[in-house]
Amino acid sequence: MNIENPNELISYLRQNGKISPGEAPLCRTLSGGVSGRTVHLTRLQKPDWVIKQARSRLKVSEDWFADPKRIHIEAKAMQTLGKLLPEGTVPGILFEDFDQHLICMEAVPFPHENWKAQLLNGIVDEHSIEQFAELAALIHRSSFANSQHRNDFEDRRFFMSLRLDPYYAFAAKCVPEASDFLNSLIRETMSIRNELTHGDYSPKNVLVHQNKLILLDHEVMHFGDGAFDIGFSMTHFLAKALHLPEHRRNFIKAASQYWDHYHAEMCVDSAREGRCIRHTLACLISRVRGKSPLEYLSIEERSSLLLACLELLKTLPREMNTFIEAYENKTQ
Repeated sequence: MNIENPNELISYLRQNGKISPGEAPLCRTLSGGVSGRTVHLTRLQKPDWVIKQARSRLKVSEDWFADPKRIHIEAKAMQTLGKLLPEGTVPGILFEDFDQHLICMEAVPFPHENWKAQLLNGIVDEHSIEQFAELAALIHRSSFANSQHRNDFEDRRFFMSLRLDPYYAFAAKCVPEASDFLNSLIRETMSIRNELTHGDYSPKNVLVHQNKLILLDHEVMHFGDGAFDIGFSMTHFLAKALHLPEHRRNFIKAASQYWDHYHAEMCVDSAREGRCIRHTLACLISRVRGKSPLEYLSIEERSSLLLACLELLKTLPREMNTFIEAYENKTQ
């Protein structure tokens, strides 16, 4: 079944007793993701739903396949994060289907806006940056060395197939100058099992509702190294500093603010800070030459960003704020 076909979806919901025989919800396909199909259902006098179904082939130009069973990791992740994070930070799960590889969740109330869209419009809100840092720290801190979370999320196959392989390993083949660095970081990352790691901690997976951040898309959550989350998310502030020169200073400031707040919440030691820096640099390279490049960067911007990253690789700073400052200087 393809949930983006309204007739198929409504028939499925009726046949499985999820809606009454006479109910005909309005189905609207949501855009933005490459990994899954997502449909918003508007229901008459009932709460709206969002149904998500994993794709076996992702919507990118390169061949990129992943087992659709990963959607059930996402369901488990949502249930876990719902207990760890403040109420309303993650939508509630309503049901999941192991045959169709789909989940149904509560829809985020309107009005809401995608945080990535806000950022691309140059709206850099200090309160949102701090929330983003606090939520990352809370996920990492509250799960650190927790044997139950380790057992529940020990499977890292999807993290490898959806992150390390298409990002770091693919970029390593495309950028020989960074190959040793990226392959070494893959080995280091797979050797660490410290805490719950979201794996897709990005502004595109955040909705803003009544000044509160709501997290989405958790299909690669695993028990690993939370430093990946920081590098993956830091990349978005730094890339936008290059892409939107009129807001450059605000994004550089946001990157430092994000780090400072996370650092304070986590009491980051030098080893974790070093890994956060390495993952930031690796993600920047990967979002230029990996299988999922940042779509808003022009060819010239990608070239400029890659050159800056290769320069940073020669003498990689040991402190994140020094790295951010060096990045700013090399991308001017």
